[in-house]
Amino acid sequence: YRPRFAGDRLPETPIACAVALADKLDALAGLFGIGQLPTGERDPFGLRRAALGVVRILIERGLELSLFELVKREDVASFIFERARGYFQERGYSAVEVDAVLSLRPARLDLVPRQLQAVRAFSAMPEAESLAAANKRIGNILKQAETVPPGFDIALMVLPEEKALASTFKQLQPNVDGALRSLDYTAALKQLASLKAPVDAFFDKVMVMDKDPRVRANRIGFLGTLHGTMNRIADLSKLAK
Repeated sequence: YRPRFAGDRLPETPIACAVALADKLDALAGLFGIGQLPTGERDPFGLRRAALGVVRILIERGLELSLFELVKREDVASFIFERARGYFQERGYSAVEVDAVLSLRPARLDLVPRQLQAVRAFSAMPEAESLAAANKRIGNILKQAETVPPGFDIALMVLPEEKALASTFKQLQPNVDGALRSLDYTAALKQLASLKAPVDAFFDKVMVMDKDPRVRANRIGFLGTLHGTMNRIADLSKLAK
């Protein structure tokens, strides 16, 4: 039954962790299934405690398990993520930092501490504010686009500023991918620093919504690819002031 309350000891062995997770997830799924959700201060079945127990076991025992393999109900997963928000904020991370990571709904909660450390390190970089604002701007452009092509063709790029940004992006992408494979999230985000100058120049000189539909579609596809790479660890637009 551990942890039975906040701060209680966690189960020690892999089997004990498995049984504890099964017990808490069964309670959550069953009671959510019959509509017995906590309301306000009332939580007669201790579902908040159960969800926090799931969060603690996955993170503090370093279990390499996907939350979405354990939980199929969307409402139960969202409830667990809400408990995770409180868990990380109690450990000194800001609401903005936590939202930047958990808004992506990462499958593996055991990796979130590394992601939060990376976000904090990124936020301290001089390039962070500009890149976060650019990320937010790119996201708004993509939302307004009717379709976002799955890629881009550098041969269709016309202006030197878009070519320069694409070239910088192509150079850093393998480094970002390598850092992500080794779970070095801080190194992955630090790679993005080199994008600041070409991104600023791109938005200063390039009109994304060009009259030529091929050029326009290519630019949108490029921004979609760039946006996806920038937000693999956290939604950086959440850091924009």
